[in-house]
Amino acid sequence: MEGPTPVSALLHAATMVTAGVYLLLRISNFLLSAPNIMLLIAFWGALTAFFASSVGAFQNDIKKIIAYSTCSQLGYMVASCGLYNFGGSFFHLFNHAFFKAILFLGAGSVIHALLDEQDLRKYGFLINFLPFTYITMFVGSCSLIGFPFLSGFYSKDVLIN
Repeated sequence: MEGPTPVSALLHAATMVTAGVYLLLRISNFLLSAPNIMLLIAFWGALTAFFASSVGAFQNDIKKIIAYSTCSQLGYMVASCGLYNFGGSFFHLFNHAFFKAILFLGAGSVIHALLDEQDLRKYGFLINFLPFTYITMFVGSCSLIGFPFLSGFYSKDVLIN
């Protein structure tokens, strides 16, 4: 799904793609009585996380990389729900939505500044041209990878434990 960057930020980070995990969290009381279904949910979530991160690693378009990263993180959340960690999934969902929106808006700023160029191979020395955007995207990326003492570190820690 392609569109203007603010629309992508809203759709991919906060509303549409997170609706499935939110629905899974809402019906969690019904799923507790079906352990086989929970195991199936955990399997498909882990498979989604692996597949989406593998495909995203070979992309060159900045918005596609961020979108595949979102799919991968949603897979982690679904797998965590399948392993009965509903609180950790919700915490990671909220944290992920915030920082992924920052990345989408930062990517939009970079794309606009570089005359609609989305290919990462043509970017270079962004810190010289867009220092505030660079720092913002760096902090957002560090949080999403789970860098210690940022909120992504704590949400992934809760997700894993």
